[in-house]
Amino acid sequence: MASSPPSAVRVGVAGLGIIGRRVAETLAAKGFAVKTWNRTPQPETAGWTDTPLALAEAADVIQIFVTDGPALLAVLKAMAPALTKGKLVINSATISLRDTGTAAAAVAKTGADFLDAPFTGSRDASAAGQLVYYAGGEPAILEKARPVLEASSKAILATGAVGSATVLKIATNMISATTVQVLSEALGVVASAGVPLEKLMEAMELNASGSGLTRMKLPGMIAGDFTPHFSLKNMLKDSELALELAGRAGMELPALTAASECMAGLKAAGRGDEDYSVLATNFIPREPA
Repeated sequence: MASSPPSAVRVGVAGLGIIGRRVAETLAAKGFAVKTWNRTPQPETAGWTDTPLALAEAADVIQIFVTDGPALLAVLKAMAPALTKGKLVINSATISLRDTGTAAAAVAKTGADFLDAPFTGSRDASAAGQLVYYAGGEPAILEKARPVLEASSKAILATGAVGSATVLKIATNMISATTVQVLSEALGVVASAGVPLEKLMEAMELNASGSGLTRMKLPGMIAGDFTPHFSLKNMLKDSELALELAGRAGMELPALTAASECMAGLKAAGRGDEDYSVLATNFIPREPA
């Protein structure tokens, strides 16, 4: 059976932060009928609805980009009366494994379907429709979600049962957090020896440690530009989720623990809304203003 054209699929996007807003814009640009909601009212946004319930009533597929597990569970509770059989909830927020299970169970009680689908990709990737989704859930539910996810992504990785995508997203963010932490430390060592910081960037292009992440973050770290692509407060939240998972397994994560402590200090200093590459400021001396 041929799939429905985008205009026939009513999509609700809940959570209009750095990523959610751009996903909503991308979906609309590709022909989907899009409704939107955000905890902080944004009535000027196209397709705006006043409540999560109104959003769920107006949509067949609801994609959620809220901050954390408690926010997701609160939104799902508000939506519950409208989550009937045939509707689909896609959770794209990075939350704990425990909250993912609770959310999936809450949606199942309504008769609607649930897909565990956190993303990887920053502000620019979301604007370009180039996110990557990790998708945990029944294959038939993933296929139902696929047209909506494909509209804002370059790849979708089926990971297995609900919860598997959550674990993999947390694990990959562990690597991102600790990579930027050690990159910041390396910049500090280079600076302390009087070597131009740009030379580290050149050296890493010729070294196996260079990666897409280091190429993305190094220029801003050297320039002191921490415009948020992925905020420090959200990376700290995801790192704490990883530490929680490890604790449940009786594991210690010394590298991530150190990175989390550095991020927590910067958040306490009021820098939580900046890009997490602001970690560099702990190690690179700057000329006084």
